[in-house]
Amino acid sequence: MEINGKKAVVFGGASGMGRASAELLAAQGASVAIADLAGSQGEEVAAQLGGSFHPVDVTDFEGVERTLAEAVDGLGGLHITVTTAGGGLAQRTLGKQGPHDLDAFRRILDLNTVGTFNISRLAAAHMNANEPEDGERGVIINTSSIAAFEGQVGQVAYTAAKAAIAGMCLTMARDLGSMGIRVLAIAPSLFDTGIVQGAPEEVKAALVKDAAFPRRMGRPEEYAKLVRAIVDNPMLNGQCLRLDAGQRFAPK
Repeated sequence: MEINGKKAVVFGGASGMGRASAELLAAQGASVAIADLAGSQGEEVAAQLGGSFHPVDVTDFEGVERTLAEAVDGLGGLHITVTTAGGGLAQRTLGKQGPHDLDAFRRILDLNTVGTFNISRLAAAHMNANEPEDGERGVIINTSSIAAFEGQVGQVAYTAAKAAIAGMCLTMARDLGSMGIRVLAIAPSLFDTGIVQGAPEEVKAALVKDAAFPRRMGRPEEYAKLVRAIVDNPMLNGQCLRLDAGQRFAPK
């Protein structure tokens, strides 16, 4: 799909990989709306891109529906969604304090899996209204993690949530294929965003020591480059793409 002239909404677009994706899509000629938490830098980022900001918490499922409709109305359509919003916690299935907290497990699935699916299903409905371009109406890009495949000790909730996002790709792509809507996920390794961004360099180096090459944290713009490639190449569909420098997480 040609990016120039398309309409995109980026959930989690105020920082990190989402912000880099929003910036690159805008640089390629797309009109971009940013959806992120009210306390984020979304207003500032949107202003820099000449786009709009829509405050929302992805676990407010009805709020997401209203927010996306508002964003699409302002854009005049929807061709691309990128969802990077999510998070995790560290808790073992059974630890010194007892079994894993069940409410905490549910919260992580709501934040990642249910939130991502909600955005995807709503985005598909908007995209289906588009006139097809070479048979294509839209591209949905979600964010998994290499923890989906090699979850570390204490990551059971995060692993379950991100594995579900990876697992949904093919089925969702099959569901939406007749409508000309593609669905993919990106599974990053450790990227220089969020809480690790301010960590000492020796700490970052230790975290990526088992990567093949490059042996460093990923950069947000490298995630954005894969977003651009996914949108551009119509043969990419129904899969979760690792973006990990050949890294495989050890148990700890």
